[in-house]
Amino acid sequence: MSTPHLPAPDRYDSMQYRRCGRSGLKLPALSLGLWHNFGGVDTLENAGQMILRAFDLGVTHFDLANNYGPPPGSAEETFGSVLHSKLAAHRDELIISTKAGYRMWPGPYGEWGSRKYLLSSLDQSLKRMRLDYVDIFYHHRPDPDTPLEESLGALVQAVRSGRALYAGVSNYPASLAAQAADYLREEKVPLLIHQPSYSMLNRWIEDGLTSVLEEKGVGCIPFSPLAQGLLTNRYLAGIPMDSRAARPTGFLQSSAVTEEKISRIRKLNDLAVERGQTLAQMAVAWILRLPVVTSVLVGASRVAQLEDTVASLQKLEFSADELSRIETILREP
Repeated sequence: MSTPHLPAPDRYDSMQYRRCGRSGLKLPALSLGLWHNFGGVDTLENAGQMILRAFDLGVTHFDLANNYGPPPGSAEETFGSVLHSKLAAHRDELIISTKAGYRMWPGPYGEWGSRKYLLSSLDQSLKRMRLDYVDIFYHHRPDPDTPLEESLGALVQAVRSGRALYAGVSNYPASLAAQAADYLREEKVPLLIHQPSYSMLNRWIEDGLTSVLEEKGVGCIPFSPLAQGLLTNRYLAGIPMDSRAARPTGFLQSSAVTEEKISRIRKLNDLAVERGQTLAQMAVAWILRLPVVTSVLVGASRVAQLEDTVASLQKLEFSADELSRIETILREP
């Protein structure tokens, strides 16, 4: 039998915890996302080390989805294995979230937002992670062909049945997020949290969504805070051969990495150096400046990378001049 993990006794001393909207739940300022590097194609030992180190650093929130891997479902299996063998005694110290919305299995019931799909997927996720419940269950993306009340009704049923404690949505535009918050409030299952993409290079949530979340008392946990790696030192000298942008397929295409964009990134990096931070650390701190942001969802491929990101919490303050300089850089053509 695997030896249970003995967590660091000081794990809660340096992490910040922020209240999620108007709920009673607090989340760590940084949460660990298992989108990449925790699948069946990855090394279980490395994945386990990152999960355990995150917990020792005060990261209590672990974010998954049904299709995370690859292959789909394998990230949940990896997390379930580590949880069961190493952290089972600490389940009540953890916030575990999962989602359903993207394609997970063949046929008409394997994606989008029907009650059939969402609840079936949740049951599968619980089985893979060997859990009785998740803390947060998200609808991963809006479904243009399913009535909103059906998708949200599935979240309500998940909570009322005890399979989830809270309901969340991801990738919802401002108008739909407002409708979702109103519907779920009427059902007495308040919308806890919204998970949108957001970074210095992707600021769409500032055009209405943040106002909705503030008005409705909904927390916000942005993903892709480093713009798929652009907001790191990886691209300061161009496109590395082993980077995401160099791959023929992926979320970051080489066509998106223009010389003009790299020029801006270099200037942001210069400012980060002045602040005594890496560019990645400054990019995370910049997101946490927004009061509506509860937590930032970060990824990692190794323990050292995770530790470097957590170090961003050591300098979260920005002067008015620094914020003005960032805006000037970002507005460059």
